[in-house]
Amino acid sequence: MDIRNVAIIAHVDHGKTTLVDNLLKQAGAFRANQHVAERALDRNDLERERGITILAKSTAVEWKGVKINIVDTPGHADFGGEVERILSMVDGAIVLCDAAEGPLPQTKFVLTKALARGLKPIVVINKVDRQDARPDEVHNEVFDLFAALGATDEQLDFHTLFASGRQGWADLALDGPRKDLAPLFDLILSHVPAPKVELDKPFAMNASILEADNFLGRILTGRVEQGTARVNMPVRVLRQDGTVVESGRLTKLMTFSGLDRVPVEEVQAGDIIAIAGLSDATIPDTIAAPEVAEPLHAIPVDPPTLAMTFRINDGPLGGREGKKVTSRQIRDRLYKETEGNVAIKVTDSQEADSFEVAGRGELQLGVLIEQMRREGFELTIGRPRVLMRDNPETGEREEPFEECLIDVDEGYSGVVVEKMSIRKGQMQDMRPSGGGKVRLTFHIPSRGLIGYHGEFMTDTRGTGMMNRLFLGYRPWVGPIEGRRNGSLISNSDGEAIQYALFYLQERGTLFVDPGVKVYVGMILGEHSRDNDLDVNPIKEKKLTNIRAAGKDEALLLIPPRRMSLEQAIAYIEDDELVEVTPAAIRLRKRYLDPHERKKHARRAESEAA
Repeated sequence: MDIRNVAIIAHVDHGKTTLVDNLLKQAGAFRANQHVAERALDRNDLERERGITILAKSTAVEWKGVKINIVDTPGHADFGGEVERILSMVDGAIVLCDAAEGPLPQTKFVLTKALARGLKPIVVINKVDRQDARPDEVHNEVFDLFAALGATDEQLDFHTLFASGRQGWADLALDGPRKDLAPLFDLILSHVPAPKVELDKPFAMNASILEADNFLGRILTGRVEQGTARVNMPVRVLRQDGTVVESGRLTKLMTFSGLDRVPVEEVQAGDIIAIAGLSDATIPDTIAAPEVAEPLHAIPVDPPTLAMTFRINDGPLGGREGKKVTSRQIRDRLYKETEGNVAIKVTDSQEADSFEVAGRGELQLGVLIEQMRREGFELTIGRPRVLMRDNPETGEREEPFEECLIDVDEGYSGVVVEKMSIRKGQMQDMRPSGGGKVRLTFHIPSRGLIGYHGEFMTDTRGTGMMNRLFLGYRPWVGPIEGRRNGSLISNSDGEAIQYALFYLQERGTLFVDPGVKVYVGMILGEHSRDNDLDVNPIKEKKLTNIRAAGKDEALLLIPPRRMSLEQAIAYIEDDELVEVTPAAIRLRKRYLDPHERKKHARRAESEAA
């Protein structure tokens, strides 16, 4: 059977998964009366809640007798590792670009990887039905981006379609009939090359996606590079250094059809398949016939740039809300995550019962923590920190830098430029982007952006858009000013009382409601000054028999500031932790006892001096 393998790549929220919905519908993957959820490939609860793709997924349709394997990829920079390894499975790429926003940092990232692989992308200018769409300008911007990234003449001669993924049409011309997605299907058949395969060689494939199934165990997805795979055939698993991990049999062999995996007896080279029956194989191992001695080449993935400390929950409320609380359970779960997520690295920490987890960004690690708390884990998380390195040539200390693209209303550009300069950001470009908005481009250290997003949304009244992309390592730029405000810290155990909180809200912004369990060392709010303040949240009103007019007026509390998991992780300082349980997210000091805190603060000051 004729086969085409294609990946859909783009910046977050440019419409990849919605386009795949309509590709599946128009190719007849669903019955006429079948109910299908919107963004059908986003099956994960977190993906549906957040409206973003986190894991790459494979699907397949048939068009004019040709099988088209389509891989949907995440668009957020934190999940770039998914995109990097998926590109080794495909022979073509559809690059989506929003007709209003134009090419953004992640568009640049995925396009760089696609061009480096020698792929000839098909460009789809999506959402041309938007009121603020500017498809012709965006088309020119995409061409300029191709040229800036060093595309070959053949790659620069790319085909362009104008489309609306939500309405389900794509046309070669902007004023086309706008009927269906047939022009996109036809372009895939004519422009994406069929996989180059060697059928006469023994079976071999690289694992690119790893999933767990309650019935089949570990399921590995990848493209068959050579030979033929058959059910129950013996195979060996080879690491990249050539060592044999395990030997086994392919107990289940499945290809993709619509949203389903279909069991088959035999698959030839070129097709994307899912296999079961192996217990230790992981990404990017080579699964091959026993006579194959050399592993297939795997694309190296960019290293992590950010790390956090995952610890057991040793607070007074530890063990009350979760089922999995020991360091052994946390360790096993983290190492299991590294098998399927190539962009995460886990190492044992020097501190007891804690682990260093390195990844691409706060969102990626935040998603991992959210998954763990839903599985019943209790843990405490330290402040994110960037991973420094020493330049091998100069010996100079270097830190990761990011390119930050910001779209704001003109009235807010001044405060954004000021805040970015405080965080050591260097402005590269400033240009009007239409509709009274300005597009600012900065090069900024990654640690300068930790915790800035919430402040940015406040400064721009929720109207700003910030996108970032890892740029590379550059010389360390010196200390960056952290949070200016101190914390309100509980000095008592018990339940927060409304009477006490009413008088505490004069001191700053509260994070807790009345009735919430509190303990010594727990952070109750943000102090209005720059120092930490120990306060009593369980103080009750003294009852007397004297009554005066207005004495018992209602104690009105300002609603507390509620933080999401990512906001809490970005908010804390080095001496603070986020306590995460299935029932709550709390902020606390690393050392709960106030005398212990002072002792460590003095020690830190003397070491700094």
